[in-house]
Amino acid sequence: MHEIVDFQNIEKFINRLRKKYPGSKIAFTNGCFDLIHRGHVAYLESAKKMADFLVLGLNSDDSVRRLKGDERPFINQDDRAFILSRLEAVDVVCIFEQDTPLELIKKVKPDFLIKGGDYQLTEIVGREVVEQNGGKVLTVPLIDGRSTTNLVKKIKNQK
Repeated sequence: MHEIVDFQNIEKFINRLRKKYPGSKIAFTNGCFDLIHRGHVAYLESAKKMADFLVLGLNSDDSVRRLKGDERPFINQDDRAFILSRLEAVDVVCIFEQDTPLELIKKVKPDFLIKGGDYQLTEIVGREVVEQNGGKVLTVPLIDGRSTTNLVKKIKNQK
């Protein structure tokens, strides 16, 4: 599928998807995905194994700046969305402006909300919404040493 869907249209898109593929399961995950690396790809592949379709909520540039600082993102939101939408594991990318994906989760109503193993279930934004709709919240293990923070440190030390 590999679609980039606008925030205002995501709910209609998901409703059409569910109607076209009855009984299919939708997983949702989110993040900044600023410098795409092996850890991201492995994480997304694990998330995709949980469902028929994987929807990725992508923090907008403004949201990344608020969360990570003025020097971020390194790659703009349109380029990040393009790259992520081309990954085999990702079916839909939707950019969101808020600091958390809560409003997007309410629109998608995923069967599975998936985050990395560095999160405790009680910390995951949108958990209550997903569980109230009969969905499950899951974590997947991360690859040790593979993070954007580590990559940025390595690049900065190359000077």
